[in-house]
Amino acid sequence: MPRLEYRLLDPERNYPVLYYYNGMDKEEITLRFACDYLVKDQHVYEKMSCALEIGTYVIYVRRAEDEQVLDSQLVFAPDWEGIRMEVRHFREGTAHYPVVHTFHFHSDEDALLHLQCDFLFIDGQEWQKTSAEVDENRRVYVIYAQPAEEGG
Repeated sequence: MPRLEYRLLDPERNYPVLYYYNGMDKEEITLRFACDYLVKDQHVYEKMSCALEIGTYVIYVRRAEDEQVLDSQLVFAPDWEGIRMEVRHFREGTAHYPVVHTFHFHSDEDALLHLQCDFLFIDGQEWQKTSAEVDENRRVYVIYAQPAEEGG
């Protein structure tokens, strides 16, 4: 099975590996490639690019200094199966992003399609995606979105 590495985009330090995962399946790697951010431990990282090396998938990141971990509570035994994804209401200039909807997927493909959408319809409302993240602390994917009429 392939290896996934998160590397710091720092050529002066020869792109150090921050995190690595041996044996991660390609479906999960694909989901992570579709995310703009990684939340892990006390840090938020912004994806800068993705690469493929022989047997290794790489996501180059930088610390997102303007972002902060909202809920650092680790989830060791989630009470759900499959893939959980939250849609949160993004508002510029605030750190509070209320959950609009939670999806539960049993298919990587369904989750990936949602992550790659620019627009989602939830309860009759059109939402425009602003970004997506994988939050390893809470074992959830998050789509940040705003009502389409707010997005321009």
